[in-house]
Amino acid sequence: MRVGRSMTDVIGGTPVVQLQKVVPPGAADVFVKLEWFNPTGSYKDRMALAMIEEAEKRGDLHPGMTVIEYTGGSTGSSLAYVCAVKGYRFRVVSSDAFSPEKLKTMQAFGAELTIVPSDGGRVTPDLIPRMVAVARGYASEPDTYWTNQLSNEDSIVGYRGIGDELLTQLDRPIDVFCAAVGTAGLAMGVSSALSDGGSPARIVIFEPASTPFITEGRAGAHRVEGTGIGFMPPLLDTERYDEARAIDEESGRAMARRLASEEGLLAGTSSGVNAFGAIEIARELGSGHTVVTVACDTGLKYLAGDLFEV
Repeated sequence: MRVGRSMTDVIGGTPVVQLQKVVPPGAADVFVKLEWFNPTGSYKDRMALAMIEEAEKRGDLHPGMTVIEYTGGSTGSSLAYVCAVKGYRFRVVSSDAFSPEKLKTMQAFGAELTIVPSDGGRVTPDLIPRMVAVARGYASEPDTYWTNQLSNEDSIVGYRGIGDELLTQLDRPIDVFCAAVGTAGLAMGVSSALSDGGSPARIVIFEPASTPFITEGRAGAHRVEGTGIGFMPPLLDTERYDEARAIDEESGRAMARRLASEEGLLAGTSSGVNAFGAIEIARELGSGHTVVTVACDTGLKYLAGDLFEV
C-alpha cells in the first residue's frame, strides 16, 4: 500500500476486475477499472488534480486565488477536495438535477455552492449552458481561475493515467476500450495512452439514447449524470475514437442494479451504461477477446435517488 504525504498523493492506481455473472457465455471477457477507489469515489479526482497542477505549473493559478467551475457533481466534489488540500477557495455552480450526495460532498470540502434550477430534475439541453453562464460571471472577477472542464485539455493529462495503468495491469491485448462521454476527457486520455503504448485497441464512446447528439445530432433530456451534455464536447477528437453508440438509459440503470446484486459492484448510472455497452460489444466480438470499461464512481453517491429502488 502507498504512503502519501497528502491526500492528493493517493489518486490513481485503481484496481481492475473481470465481470463474471452478467456477461453471457460465448462473449468476450469484460474488465472494469474501479475508479471509486480514488479519494472522493470518482475518476474525476484524476482530472481535478491535473487541471489544478497544470495551471500551477504555468503560473495561471497561485495561492490566494479562487477556483471557479460548473459541474454536475463529481467534478465539483473532486475539485473541492483538491482545493481543500491545496488551500484554494472554490466557488462551484451546479444544479438540483444532480444527486444530493454530490452537492453535500462539495460543501463538506468547503466549496461555496450556487444552484441553477433544473426542469424537473432532468439534464435538459439548456441546463449546462445556463450553468456555464453563471460560472463565466464568477470567473470575470479578479483573482479567479476558471478550470472550464469542457474545454480544458489539462483534464486529458489526468485521464491518461487510466490508460497507462491498464497497459501494465492486464496481461493480454485490449481489443476494445469503451466508455460514456461527458467532457470526453476520459476517452481522449485513455485513447492517447493506449495508442502511445502500442495497443491496437478500438475506442468506442457511448451517450444516452435519449440525447443522441454525437450519433444523431439531436439533444434531449436524460438522467445519466456526467454524460450527454447536449452539444458536441469541445475536447472530443474524431481521430481519437472509432465508433459512437447510443445506449438506452433504462438498460444502463438496470445494469447498474445487476452489477450490485450479482457482481457486488456498487456503481452509478453512467457505470451501468458503460457495463451494458461493453457487454453488447463483448457479445459481438465473442470469446477470446477483451473489452475494458470504467466504473466511474461509487453507487453510494446515488442511494438518495431511485437508481437502486426495486
